[in-house]
Amino acid sequence: MSLIVAARFDTFEAAEKAAGALMNDGVAPSDLHTFYVNPPGAHGRYPLGGDQAADPDSEGAPYSAVGGAAAIGLVGALVGGIIAFTFTDSLLPLVGGAGVGAYIGSLAGAVYSLGRKRPSRSRSQVFQAKVHEGRPSGVVLAVHTSQEHEKHIAEVLRSLGGIEIERAQGRWANGRWEDFDPLVSPTLKKDF
Repeated sequence: MSLIVAARFDTFEAAEKAAGALMNDGVAPSDLHTFYVNPPGAHGRYPLGGDQAADPDSEGAPYSAVGGAAAIGLVGALVGGIIAFTFTDSLLPLVGGAGVGAYIGSLAGAVYSLGRKRPSRSRSQVFQAKVHEGRPSGVVLAVHTSQEHEKHIAEVLRSLGGIEIERAQGRWANGRWEDFDPLVSPTLKKDF
């Protein structure tokens, strides 16, 4: 594993300026990698798009929607049947009224139950959500370096507008940070 110091910049121009300053300090061009990180949710990890198979905030939503649809759909069927029975004594309008009431009730029940507040998450769920929250979008300048130069590189990156300075262990090959994962939140270093 290689030591990598990286910072996020607002523009490619700012990252290129920082890369130029680092090259003037003796950093080889093959030890610099500039790339853009898409916003969270826009990394296309799945064929239909998105970064995760399911939204973590939707946990329990299918059961809630089915339960709400069943409960209020039953009430809607009863109300629709009673309304139809008051206007006619034929079986066909009675069944139709019950069906329309059930449909409207199930739709209202599903939508109502999805809008309700969910129970609070446990500490481990909050931690997992934070770890897989991902990175904010922007231009990242990653520098392959050694331990004796990491603080100086972090200072240069910060002085030239770099934000979210991080220290990472990764695989550096062919002038690139090969195992960079945009879905893992960066480990920010405050002591640089």
